Formats: sequence, structure tokens, C-alpha cells
Amino acid sequence: MEIYFERLTNELLSKNKTLSYAQARTWVELLWEDFESTQAKAGRKYRGQEMAEQVVRQMITNYGEKLHEFIATNPKYSHLLNDDYLKH
Repeated sequence: MEIYFERLTNELLSKNKTLSYAQARTWVELLWEDFESTQAKAGRKYRGQEMAEQVVRQMITNYGEKLHEFIATNPKYSHLLNDDYLKH
């Protein structure tokens, strides 16, 4: 999975110059986990890492340049994307 996360993190960084590497990596992991957990909760068959990568890539394509704005509107995740938190 490291290869997928690294590739997606670099794609997100190319779309959003506001995010640090650690923030972009956290976003990728959060989006990936959210997709997989949503699929599991819905009772859907696991379709593999390639499908998860495709979905996260689509989210990056559609929303990547504005992901940093999400923190301001949703404090639930702000602590996960705070640089101080990411340094631990």
C-alpha cells in the first residue's frame, strides 16, 4: 500500500501547493480509509487496492486543490491535519 499512498500523495501535492507533505499524506490515508470503510459498512465486496486508488485519485482530481479549505469548515478533522499533530 505504501506505493499507492506515495503516488497519491505526490499527485495531491501537485494539485495543492498549500499542503505540506505530511498533510497531503494524511489526506490520502483518510480518503482511502473512508472509502474502504464505507464500502464495508454497505456490505459491498472488497474490490481491491486498485479500486481504492482510483476512487481516491478521482477525489484528488475533483477536490485536491481545495482540500486545505475543508479544515476551516469541518473542525472534526482539523486536529488530524494540524502540523503539530503530524510531527508526533
